[in-house]
Amino acid sequence: MNSLQITVTQDGDRNREQELSRKGHGYTGAYTSLDIGEVEKSPAVRKNRPTIPVEDDNMQGSTTKLIVCFFGIFICYFYYGIVQEKITRSTYGDGERFTAFFCLVFVQCIINSIFAKGAIGITKPEPDKTYWRLYAVCAVTYLGAMVASNSALKYVSYPLQVLGKSCKPIPVMILGVLVAHKRYPLRKYFFVLFIVVGVALFMFKGDSSSKSTDSHAFGFGELLLILSLTLDGLTGAAQDKMRGEYKTSPYHMMFNINKWSVLFLLILCLVTGELFQFMEFLSRYPNTLPNILLFGLASAVGQSFIFTTVSSFGPLTCSIITTTRKFFTILGSVILFNNPLIYRQWIGVLFVFIGLGLDSMYGKNRKVEKR
Repeated sequence: MNSLQITVTQDGDRNREQELSRKGHGYTGAYTSLDIGEVEKSPAVRKNRPTIPVEDDNMQGSTTKLIVCFFGIFICYFYYGIVQEKITRSTYGDGERFTAFFCLVFVQCIINSIFAKGAIGITKPEPDKTYWRLYAVCAVTYLGAMVASNSALKYVSYPLQVLGKSCKPIPVMILGVLVAHKRYPLRKYFFVLFIVVGVALFMFKGDSSSKSTDSHAFGFGELLLILSLTLDGLTGAAQDKMRGEYKTSPYHMMFNINKWSVLFLLILCLVTGELFQFMEFLSRYPNTLPNILLFGLASAVGQSFIFTTVSSFGPLTCSIITTTRKFFTILGSVILFNNPLIYRQWIGVLFVFIGLGLDSMYGKNRKVEKR
């Protein structure tokens, strides 16, 4: 019995197909589904019609998934910060401190890679077709942003560094437009600006003392902060390209970026000699190893939520979550422990909630345009 499939949009071709099918020629025609405003009622057509993916930073993932990712990132990196403080600020033996920061990130990336590889084996996503150079570039920008931000602390005060990093969503948006050819509605820029200004007002604490009176040192620190923000934006643009052109799954993205990060960090640790210092430190204080492993595990679980957010909602949404994370942590301590806020911080709180509220109501773009 010959099947009848009608999807050709021209009336003459449709009639010809029906006629041939009735005469027993077994002709079914090439299957094409085009949206021309016509409702096709055939069950076969509805069943077999291909889905055309629409790139959208907000609508590819559900609100429930976004909430889960937000709290996953919040909880994992809250614990991550606690363990990091315990490792780096504790004294060992006769007042020795942990200083092998590159090796700490190196171990973290190894655990992230192992975790992501296991998740790939369990979830079995589609084969990854992302170009390897894109992963390598993303790993360089990711590590470069981290190194530049931490190095800036040698030349600028911590409040200024926090203020600079709170602007992260801005370069993510700008370089997403310039490099990944994203386009956002004008109102989206204003909503993100509200959030960034609110976080900056809330987090910044005036510091009368300066680390250095040398204007050149201060200028170099600012330059490092700008470099860090630029690299953050390039990381977001690369991730936008992955999800837009290659539909990269979150765990493939997580595994490959961390894999390249492990390679680059291994070279760095060997060249600086930090790897050997790290091994000697562990041999002297083996009780540090459990905390380092917990630090890496917290990072791995947190990154799984981060890359799920990037894959489902885009790097901009992820940068907003990570930027406001510390804001909500401090705000929670204010509510729980009655810590007072100054007038400027309350204005910052108002700006953040106005920006988040307006973005959730009006910032969703049903179709992100491509140039």
